[in-house]
Amino acid sequence: MRLYLAQHGLAKEKHEDSERPLSDQGREDITRVAGFLSLFEKPKPVRIVHSGKLRAEQTAAMFAEGWGGLAIEKALDLDPNADPSIWSAHLASMHSDVMLIGHLPHLQRLAGLLLCADPAREIIHFRNAGVVCLEKTDQNWSICWQVNPTLFYGEN
Repeated sequence: MRLYLAQHGLAKEKHEDSERPLSDQGREDITRVAGFLSLFEKPKPVRIVHSGKLRAEQTAAMFAEGWGGLAIEKALDLDPNADPSIWSAHLASMHSDVMLIGHLPHLQRLAGLLLCADPAREIIHFRNAGVVCLEKTDQNWSICWQVNPTLFYGEN
């Protein structure tokens, strides 16, 4: 089973728009990463789950479109401060590849819990619009790859 952990794209600041939709840069970053993955990542996840926040929902829609129209759903337990053990338990009984679109610090805590049983340990440095692919074999998770927008235009 593969698990794709994606931090939502860069959002507008709260003073610009209280709903915090994706910024122009956020849309550009997701377009590039989703386009890259649609060409090279086979197989693809069977569904995308997001937190319900507008920026995560928009990010999910763009990845779904990039992969040719995947199913999208909302889950309340992907908020920034959600307990990572909730998704760890969900994943233990799943067998199909899934993408989770979420926020920090939840994604970092979930990755730490899955990879080294320590949600306080930052194993992966997440970036807006970045995707980390984890793979479960038996009961163990490992990192397959990570793609960030910096791949396309550097660290600036």
